[in-house]
Amino acid sequence: MDRREFLKRSARYAAVGAASVTLPGMIERVYAGEKEPQIVVANGGPGPATRAAVNAFGGMGRFVKQGDKVVIKPNMSFPNPPDWGSTTHPDVVRELTTLCVEAGASSVLVLDNPLRSAELCLVRSGVRKACEGLPQTQVQGPTNKAFYEEVRIPEGRALTSTMVMKKVLEANVLIACPVAKSHSATGVSMALKGMMGLIFDRKDFHLNLDIDVAVVDLCTVLKPNLTVIDASRILSEGGPSGPGKVIPMNKIIASRDMVAADSMTVELGTWYGRKFKGHQVKHIQIASQRGLGNMDISSQTVKEVSA
Repeated sequence: MDRREFLKRSARYAAVGAASVTLPGMIERVYAGEKEPQIVVANGGPGPATRAAVNAFGGMGRFVKQGDKVVIKPNMSFPNPPDWGSTTHPDVVRELTTLCVEAGASSVLVLDNPLRSAELCLVRSGVRKACEGLPQTQVQGPTNKAFYEEVRIPEGRALTSTMVMKKVLEANVLIACPVAKSHSATGVSMALKGMMGLIFDRKDFHLNLDIDVAVVDLCTVLKPNLTVIDASRILSEGGPSGPGKVIPMNKIIASRDMVAADSMTVELGTWYGRKFKGHQVKHIQIASQRGLGNMDISSQTVKEVSA
């Protein structure tokens, strides 16, 4: 789905979905200081806001236990610098990795299957350098089929099996860490769409399947324990690779529910020059309908914090 089609599909929701969302009003309505939030919106620089977002849930110890094997899945698919907005900011990845180590993780693997040269992607994204020196930590972009294992998808409607990174299947904890960006095929790409970076072959998604349905199928087997979306800046147009229009937002959005996190980020951002709601993105709507999460932000406790 290109930009024109994305706008065309969303137009029919204009009466109920295209209005601008005002975060302070939403927070004021649902904020409950004594209640654990379902979504956290942290304001500040990429690293400090990431730590603040996780701490708002009670710290990384709520997700990572002593001795756990952790996989962090950022966007590292393109050999572009952080200011392009097509890859996860390295400070976000470093802070998440540090939090996992502090919580007692026995290993932290930062993984993505790059769409360009793996070496160039890991270097130019800044993620490899950001994680240098962190104990028990490796940054990898495995492209060899030997590193993947065939996995059945019992609930799949378009996708019934695919090859997933073995290290992901062996992990105790999976953390989704996508950048918020536009996408020529799905309108936007965040946590749900980002799970495609953990599989070997994505051609079928684009050539032979309904990509939005297939993305949701994949997420029935790849379910992050925590989603932390980098919205320090968003690639509002020109995604997924850029160059395109980059809008600074200085926000990190976190949730146990990747559908809620994606929906919140859609509503906070501006895409193709307009505002949208989560249900206007096909794969978010399908994921919510199939019970993978809750796209209805108005029904959830949202907490805003500042770093």
